[in-house]
Amino acid sequence: MRISSITPYLMAAGPPGETAWSAGGGGMSSAGSRHWCFVKVETDAGITGVGEGSGWPKLVAAGIEDLATVLIGEDPRDIDRLWHRMFVAQMGHGQTGTPGSGAMAAIDMALWDISAKALDVPVWRMLGGKFRERVRCYVHASSTELAHSAIADGYDALKAGNIRTAVDKVAMLRAAVGPDIDIAVDLHGPPWLTAPDAIRIARALEPYDLLFLEEPLAPEDVAGLRRLRAATDLPLAAGERAALLWGYRQLIGEGLVDIVQPDMGRVGLTQMRKIAAFAEAHFVSVAPHSGTLGPIAEYAAIHLLAAIPNALIHERFLTDWEGRARIVSQPLCFADGHASVPDRPGLGVDLMIDEVLKHPAGTNVAAYSDKYLSAYEGGTGSETLYTQPRRHRARLGNPATDRPITTE
Repeated sequence: MRISSITPYLMAAGPPGETAWSAGGGGMSSAGSRHWCFVKVETDAGITGVGEGSGWPKLVAAGIEDLATVLIGEDPRDIDRLWHRMFVAQMGHGQTGTPGSGAMAAIDMALWDISAKALDVPVWRMLGGKFRERVRCYVHASSTELAHSAIADGYDALKAGNIRTAVDKVAMLRAAVGPDIDIAVDLHGPPWLTAPDAIRIARALEPYDLLFLEEPLAPEDVAGLRRLRAATDLPLAAGERAALLWGYRQLIGEGLVDIVQPDMGRVGLTQMRKIAAFAEAHFVSVAPHSGTLGPIAEYAAIHLLAAIPNALIHERFLTDWEGRARIVSQPLCFADGHASVPDRPGLGVDLMIDEVLKHPAGTNVAAYSDKYLSAYEGGTGSETLYTQPRRHRARLGNPATDRPITTE
């Protein structure tokens, strides 16, 4: 069996309903939407595979076209060797970041799909079999109304964010949902917090017994993360912006996080299983970043989470874009706050190309809308700083329900 063609498909997807990606009032993206990049790999045996890559999908699509030239005619079942072939092929461009890794991830995912179909088994079987029949999920909920809707739908884990209102928001949510619902908090930038401010917020959040505190510092601020690690007992999570196994060496190897969050579309199945094994050796759990991904990468994430012992939880939106289900042959099944693990050969899903082509890509960079800039200190949004110390620090660690709480 040999690879005969590799074709990327780039599309614009509508925004989900619960986060700042939402278009109402100006979302995170200049187009008010996300881009999804898929790939279809065909073979001379008639077996096809699908994959998805993220990390600036427009660049990922271009990378897939280039990488295809070194893979045509190769045996798709030599998955790890072909991953290395793709990796070495782009070394002349410098260190591989998430766009290059995303292109490899998409193709790699499709190779796993083909290889499992050739054996007439699901991908999780090739990964060593499954630990669980279903995977626990959490959803985004930045208001008590969304939290109660999620709980009514069977979810017992929620995530909220925003560096300006995180403590207020968590106090509100904990009072509304009680102690039996897990709450996670995402503090990602821009602007990213400084280490002293992150420590202050983390300590203020400790009484609420979080499932984890996500991305409290910029990914480059390893020294700050060490300071935070020493200053709080909250479980720390990070890693969604990294690429490749080596991008997780410090986070996991130095014990800087309790939960690692690789993005399936940015690293792919081959790298993800290695990251998970490395994390297992350091008693670190895996909770993949998945919120902005399309349905193909989500399928791959569920296969991976079914097959590893240190799977913690899967991320998703309670209400995503309604067209999400139309671009695949069969959506994943979610019930009672869990995803059912597919049993069909391969990933268990196919791409509806005609539907994908109905949604041509546009732009996919920061919108600089009022909503996007709301995390900056008042009047400073136009500076678009990468990191920014918080003002009025006395308010950082003191919940005050009389202050307005943003739902983003």
